[in-house]
Amino acid sequence: MASTSLSWNSSSWLNNRCLTKNMNSETTKLMNGTSVLTVVAQKKAKKVRKIILKDDVAELGKKGQLIDVKAGFLRNFLLPMGMAQIVTPELLKEMKMEEERIEAEKKRVKEEAQQLALIFETVGAFKVKRKGGKGKQIFGSVTAQDLVDIIKAQLQRDVDKRIVSLPEIRETGEYVAELKLHPDVTARVRLTVFAN
Repeated sequence: MASTSLSWNSSSWLNNRCLTKNMNSETTKLMNGTSVLTVVAQKKAKKVRKIILKDDVAELGKKGQLIDVKAGFLRNFLLPMGMAQIVTPELLKEMKMEEERIEAEKKRVKEEAQQLALIFETVGAFKVKRKGGKGKQIFGSVTAQDLVDIIKAQLQRDVDKRIVSLPEIRETGEYVAELKLHPDVTARVRLTVFAN
C-alpha cells in the first residue's frame, strides 16, 4: 500500500484555513509570508425601480402615478400584466407637458367661469312674473328651472339647473340666487318676483 503524505506548505486547503488575521489592516497574511487582499462586503443595494402605472393597482396606486417599486415585483408581476411602464427621460418630459396642458385648461375654464359670473352679476335683477294671490303670496313657487329659462331668454346662455341654488320663493319680493359655475367661482344673481 502506498501512503500519501500531506505537507503543510503544499496543501492549499490548509493554507487557506490557517490564516493569521490582522483586524486593523485590509490584508491577511498567510503563514508562508504571502499576503492576500481581504474583501469586505458592503451593504446590499436596494433594487428599486421608478415606474408609471398604466392601470389602477390595488394597494399600490392610481393610473398615471409615478412610484417606486421593487425590481422583482416589476419584473414578475407589473410588466407581464401590462400594468406599468418603466420611467424614461422622454416619458417624464411627456408627463410634464401633459400636466402643464391640464393646468392651462383648468386655468382657462376658471377664467371663463369668472367672466360668466361677472356677466350674471352686472345684468341686474332678473324679473319673474307669477300669478298673485292674497297679499304677497303667489301661486306655485319659483324654481331653478324658471331661472335657467329666464337666463336663456335674456342672455342666450345655457345654464345647467343643477348648479342653481335659490331659496324657497313663494312670495313677491327680491331674492338672491347662487350659480356655482366652478368649484372656486360662484355668481350671485338677483331675482325680482312680482305678481301680475
